[in-house]
Parts: sequence; structure tokens; C-alpha cells
Amino acid sequence: MIEFAQVSKQFIIRHQRSRSFQETVVNLLRRSGANPEEFWALRDVSFAVEAGETFGLIGANGSGKSTALKLLAGIIHPTSGSISVKGRVAALLELGTGFHPDLTGRENIFLNGSIIGLSREKIKQRLDEIVGFAELERFIDVPVRTYSSGMLMRLGFAVATHVDADVLLVDEVLAVGDQAFQARCYDHIATLRQSGVTILFVSHALDTVQNLCQRAIWLHDGCIAASGDTDTVISAYKTWAWQHEKETKDKAAGEHQQRWGTGEVEITQVTLCDSFGSPTQTFVTGGPFHVRFHYVAHQPIARPAFGIAIFTPNGDNITAPNSVYSGYHLDVIEGEGDAQYNLNSLPLQPGTYELTCAIYDHNIVRPYDHHHRMYTFNILPPQTGRMDGLMFLPHTWEHFPQPLQRCQPD
Repeated sequence: MIEFAQVSKQFIIRHQRSRSFQETVVNLLRRSGANPEEFWALRDVSFAVEAGETFGLIGANGSGKSTALKLLAGIIHPTSGSISVKGRVAALLELGTGFHPDLTGRENIFLNGSIIGLSREKIKQRLDEIVGFAELERFIDVPVRTYSSGMLMRLGFAVATHVDADVLLVDEVLAVGDQAFQARCYDHIATLRQSGVTILFVSHALDTVQNLCQRAIWLHDGCIAASGDTDTVISAYKTWAWQHEKETKDKAAGEHQQRWGTGEVEITQVTLCDSFGSPTQTFVTGGPFHVRFHYVAHQPIARPAFGIAIFTPNGDNITAPNSVYSGYHLDVIEGEGDAQYNLNSLPLQPGTYELTCAIYDHNIVRPYDHHHRMYTFNILPPQTGRMDGLMFLPHTWEHFPQPLQRCQPD
């Protein structure tokens, strides 16, 4: 239904604006003043959306998501590449897009319906349904310039989703509505999905994208950073987002707040490994997980303790095992060496996590080298399917057609 083929979109940014016609002419003659800057909102973007599919676009602000929707809606045109959209398109973009401020809500319904090719009779048949869904019966004959942002959003959503479109483009505007109306919108989108409408959905609400969309792409600086099934793309985006935020915080706070210790032993490298011992930062719920320390002990250290800690991005400590508490005791270390933490079945749910690695004395009091939340890793869902919550607990289900006999006490 939708095909983007090597699409790029360039905008020209002019940092200075002429204040009069005379100044414009002088700047043209001098070829100065404006110093225009080229900005590429999209660069060589290609993707396809199948009929009846709900497809997600995610990414940070300014990544090109809204530009892609405007190109699909025909509001702007690509600088290069080609775009193909089959069928009637309805778009729910920025608030008020497609509405004439001086026309009433009723008049704007007819205007928008006619733009996408509906007859006046067809619009009349749907009018009461649209107005009722938007909950604007009292204000439908009032100019929309008097509407609040919530009223505009309700009217825009009602029009876009009740005009028999083959393709629906939805931007972030649903975040403006109240909780009850948002729930109605998502229920209606689910109904449209079941009826075979193709939906392109842009949102920062990753849980919603995960629930609604079968596939997704992650746009970063106008380019596709990841594409594929929604869980995998969202996991990749979360990894980047949290790592980017972490790096920003680290730069502002300074490295000394993340690493401390007396220095008799130094951790020179930390490697996360899969079951084959190969370095990786991506694991699977229920799969193996290994953390390898490479250290240098500058003097003999008796009975050291190696430890790790796993945190959520919000700073919640999930677990913090160390070799001493686990019953693994070392007599002495000196010079270079390795230590490894092994976990046969990782019980964490999909997401991105932060890792602390440290070497302490036997009493876990004196830090030789402590790397606080300096490492990140990503967990993908298992092939058995999706589960909610923080932890994955291996389990089975049973069903008994007849009630079981209650156990009697001895």
C-alpha cells in the first residue's frame, strides 16, 4: 500500500530575513545576508508497508518522522526518490492541519471529506457519527479557531477515522487528549486494523507502538537506524536513547562520579559474552549471560571480591552478586588476570539495562576499582513470545475440565 524508494527531503534554512523589499534587493545584488543552510530531514529512506498492516515510525524529535508523514500525505514533495501510496489517504498530523480556522466544525468536516474524494451525500451519512465520536455536538457550528487543542484533536481524529480511508496516517497528536478519549481512539484504531485499514503510526509512546504495530522503523538524523519487527526495533532504539542520555549525564557530571577506588587493582576491560565466549551486548530472555573482568593487580591482593550489579535505566538495583557472598573464595591475585560471572538462564524481561563491575576487599568495604553503571546491555524477547513485568520466571500452565478434588488434611 505504501512504498518509499530512496526518498530524501531537503529544506533550506535562512538564518536572516530581509525586513523590507529594498533590503531583499540589496542582499540579492550583494549575494549576501541570508547565508542559507541546507538541512536534510530525510536521506535515502526506503521502506514498504503491506495492505492491512499497522506500521510504526519511532525516533527522537527532529529525526524525520513527521516529514515522512507529510510526504505521504502530499503536503510536501520529496527532493529525490519516489513515493507510492495506493488508495484513499486520511491524515491526522499536527493539530489543525487541514482545517480552515474561519469555517465551523461542520463545514470543515465537509471540506476535509471532499479533499480526500468523498461525495457530499457520503459525508452526510457519516456526519452524526463523526460529531458524536468527537463529542462536539454543542460546538459543531462554531468556527474552529475558537476550539481548544483537545477539541481540535477530537474533531481531527473523528474525521480522519470515519471517512472510509484505505490508508490512515497518525502522528503524535493523540497525546493531547484526555485519558478517556485516548482509550476510545486506540479502541477505534484496533477496529480499523481488523477491518483491513493500513495504518502508519508515529508516536513517542513506545508501549503503544509495541501493542499496535507489527513492524517498525527507527529514524535517526533522517536515516533508517533500524527496521524489522517492532520489539527488535524498539529495543535498539531504547539502547541508543539510554546510552545517549547516560553519555550526556556522564559528560556533565564527570567520570569521577562513575569510577572510584584505591587503585591497588584496576579493571582494564569488561566484556559481556554469549555462550560461545564471543563479545556481545545483546542477549535473550532465558538465555546465557557472562561478564568477564580483565584486571591488573599492582601488588599481591589477598582474598579479593569480584562483584557485579544490574540496574534498570531508572536506577533500580535488580541484583548485586559478588564472589565472596556466592561462596567463591580466592586466596591471592597478582599481576594480570581474568574473572568471569556466569549465568545460565537470564531471567530479565526485554529492555536495556546498566551494569556495574567492581573489585573489593574480602569484607566488601574497601573498593579497589568500582565502575558504577558504566556498561549497558540489551535483552531481546524469547521465541516463546512476549510477557510483561520485570522478571521472567520459567513456568507451565495446566487446565482441568473438571474441578480438582480438594486435598484433605491428614
